[in-house]
Amino acid sequence: MLDPWPAPRATAPVVGTVTMPGSKSVTNRALILAALASGPSTLRAPLRSRDTELMATALRTLGIGIAEGPGGSWLVTPAPLRGPATVDCGLAGTVMRFLPPAAVLAAGPVTLDGDERARARPMGRLLDALRGLGADLDDEGRGSLPFTVNGSATIPGGDVTIDASASSQFVSGLLLSGARYEKGVVIHHSTPSGKPVPSLPHIDMSVAMLRDAGVSVDDSEANTWRVEPGPIAPLDLDVEPDLSNAAPFLAAALATGGRVTVTGWPARTTQPGDALRDLFTRMGAEVTLDVHGLTVAAGDRLLGLDADLHDVGELTPVLAALAALAETPSRLRGVAHLRGHETDRLAALATELNNLGGQVAETDDGLAIEPRPLHGGVFGSYEDHRMAQAGVLLGLVVDDIEVENVATTGKTMPTFTTVWTELVSSH
Repeated sequence: MLDPWPAPRATAPVVGTVTMPGSKSVTNRALILAALASGPSTLRAPLRSRDTELMATALRTLGIGIAEGPGGSWLVTPAPLRGPATVDCGLAGTVMRFLPPAAVLAAGPVTLDGDERARARPMGRLLDALRGLGADLDDEGRGSLPFTVNGSATIPGGDVTIDASASSQFVSGLLLSGARYEKGVVIHHSTPSGKPVPSLPHIDMSVAMLRDAGVSVDDSEANTWRVEPGPIAPLDLDVEPDLSNAAPFLAAALATGGRVTVTGWPARTTQPGDALRDLFTRMGAEVTLDVHGLTVAAGDRLLGLDADLHDVGELTPVLAALAALAETPSRLRGVAHLRGHETDRLAALATELNNLGGQVAETDDGLAIEPRPLHGGVFGSYEDHRMAQAGVLLGLVVDDIEVENVATTGKTMPTFTTVWTELVSSH
């Protein structure tokens, strides 16, 4: 077990203001688009974290120029992608799913591998889709990392059908590079199970960013996305704050009867984290969005939540932890796909909450949570940043909570423990 971290205990309602770093989802999409663009791009306020540094390093390995610019910006200079190259994906789904569709455009082989847990994350459907579009890949039949993309600098593209019920990143990865394929790409989602694509807001984000870069995308037909071949315009982008990383900070207000503001919350966004406004309201909070940001203030009661989180699955760990502290039962639904994330998040949440005295049961597609008094203990993170965030949230109101390997929060927010400690101790 790695360095259990004593989670700070709140001695009064948590009250404060927090500024979030840039969005991981936006940053890694922008890096792919900038790498394939027709000219140099500027990305201001990009997230600097393990996932985004892995993406930047991977693209540099393929010949893309990514330099430091003013104020922490990244200046991206596109170039023909080249191999041979070896890419470390870490445990980043955006790297392992977004990079292969770009790597097929490289001249030469590109080998991708990652952390041990990454080798268990599903990739076969994406690899099969790329083969259907004309790519040459060698995964020795594993359908997972490691594998080699034998790039030939071009790919026919065209129509492809993929079962994306395990991850929206399969669709986004193909969308982001599809304009550079000879025929563009037409992606159809189809699955015998009838399960929909999870996390659709993330696909909406990909579509919106492509359109902002001048790419023609038609998503008017359900489960179908058409990307016309053509250039990708250079980006001049201010990266939004990461709204999903705001979840534990805002949840701290509900857990302790406090009030927390996250600055810079966009009035309009495709980020799934924006759903927190509705979800926290349903749990009894008073939520206000104004020029100061998004403010969440605790109400008289912390209520349980019955919600379909299919489109916003990444919020599940923090919501489950908050639900374990609520006065009434909760049912979190629509998130069976979380079993294939950084860890099996449903099993992990049930195990860790129950180890602290909770009553949590896995369902076919989520969790059923009955509030129970919790006690201290070590909360396992499973090398999963969202699990670690859930653990520190519990530590606000439960004595003697220690979070195993809290450093895994650096995957998307390297400053997490510092900002968290400052917020908790600021009252």
